[in-house]
Amino acid sequence: MKLKNFLIVVKDIERARQFYHDLFGLNVLVDFDGNMILTDGLVLQEEKYWKEFLGKSVIPENNSSELYFEESDIEAFVEKLESLYPDVKYVNRLMTHSWGQKVVRFYDPDGNLIEVGTPV
Repeated sequence: MKLKNFLIVVKDIERARQFYHDLFGLNVLVDFDGNMILTDGLVLQEEKYWKEFLGKSVIPENNSSELYFEESDIEAFVEKLESLYPDVKYVNRLMTHSWGQKVVRFYDPDGNLIEVGTPV
């Protein structure tokens, strides 16, 4: 068995597509009207469809999962983040862990948690 994709729920799929393209260079592979597969295995699904499937509400900023990206020039990434998305909500601004890895954590526009760290 192989893990194929991972899905996050978004309110506005076009806004989410733009966000993940702007910051991480992800592009659309397939667009199924409310369900969009991006490069690197990220799937965006509009909240209304997710609610129909589950019959439950979505809880933004639930902190139960995280998308993790690595970037060697993390200072440049943070500058780009702040330039393109100045109202981003941080969990922690750029910091250095005791083992030397630099990381920044923030939420996407739909409350999905993201961490960007230097390679370990």
